Amino acid sequence: MLQDYLFPETISEAVSFLQNNEGQARIIAGGTDLLLDIPEGKVKTNCLVDINRISELKKITMEDGVIYIGAAVTHNQVAGSELIQEKAAALACAASCVGSHQVRNSATVAGNVCNAQPAADTAVALVALGATVEIATPDGTQYALVEKTYAGVGKSTIDSTCQLVTRVSFPAARKNQGTAFVRLHQRNALALPMLNVAVMVELAGGRFKWARICMAPVGPGPMRALSAEQALKDAEITPEVIEKASRAVLEHANPRNSALRGSKEYRTSVLPVLVRRALEQAVANAGGTCN
Repeated sequence: MLQDYLFPETISEAVSFLQNNEGQARIIAGGTDLLLDIPEGKVKTNCLVDINRISELKKITMEDGVIYIGAAVTHNQVAGSELIQEKAAALACAASCVGSHQVRNSATVAGNVCNAQPAADTAVALVALGATVEIATPDGTQYALVEKTYAGVGKSTIDSTCQLVTRVSFPAARKNQGTAFVRLHQRNALALPMLNVAVMVELAGGRFKWARICMAPVGPGPMRALSAEQALKDAEITPEVIEKASRAVLEHANPRNSALRGSKEYRTSVLPVLVRRALEQAVANAGGTCN
């Protein structure tokens, strides 16, 4: 049962509040999942530490070619940001797909990561962008790649009873780099993704210099398609190369049968198509052509 609701003014004060409550407090920003999980008994806490009054956590900034998204930044802020649209189009698209407009006005990108659901749209995009989370702890600041924060379905390595994600960061797309996000879902509004894919590529001289491909839900977290990435490295940009790489993603995908998201067979057959579309869009966004 909740007994306290605290509003820290600084990051250090937020961490102190967590320490003082000895594991009984939880961080809240948007709360769109947490406030459902508490009455259902999925989360046990008697104190919430609300970070929305910490001004530095509500900003999107760029320094030295790196974009920083504060922990209290909402999906609608990200989706509507001209900086994100220009330098990280995959993330802007992913953020616009989450929930309803009302949910996106409250839910945060950092919370999407901390909730550790395998198909979290913005988490999938962040993995493709090579994003890192910055974590304030009682012992100092820690850093982790977004994909390394998954400890299983719905399980995060980040302990929000004593740790606070302060921001997410990733390199802004440069010239000859492009990103894309593709999502398969049912027609119903607010539908969870049946599959989602995010990619980032860098091109040079009519070839792929490198690529990052992330897909979900095909495992315990957002999954990198490492074999497909290797197939694209230094390869010529052709429909045949893209098709081969798109098929190679199945080596790292193990979707399960789901009444909500469809059968394993269906999603396995559709996944390469989504990857191909995402790669083609990322190539176009990078200023390249597929000959």
